[in-house]
Amino acid sequence: MERSTRQRDAIRQALAEAGRPLLPAEILALAQAEVPALGIATVYRNLKQLAEAGEVQAVELPGEAPRFELHGHPHHHHFRCTACQRVFDVHACPGDMGQLAPAGFTVERHELTLYGRCRDCAARRR
Repeated sequence: MERSTRQRDAIRQALAEAGRPLLPAEILALAQAEVPALGIATVYRNLKQLAEAGEVQAVELPGEAPRFELHGHPHHHHFRCTACQRVFDVHACPGDMGQLAPAGFTVERHELTLYGRCRDCAARRR
């Protein structure tokens, strides 16, 4: 990968501080605190380079634009808030999904997304 830049450092910092998968627009908003002139095209370009270098990974939820998180998380799943649309990491797994597969099938991997209200949105609803 190319040398580190202020823009790339601001993107890494935004992802690290958020601690959850972010949309490129969310990354832009957070990273602009460090680099006010940062633009969305630069965020996309840097995310592509960071992904190619194995520093970030895409989080793909069905029917939605990819979000990004820092690479290196152990196996985990995600929770999507139906009120604010934010996505959070779930560092737990129900375990062996092979028992759910039809007889004779072999499960090679799985993805699980929980949907509901995050703590902030649930509190506002009360």
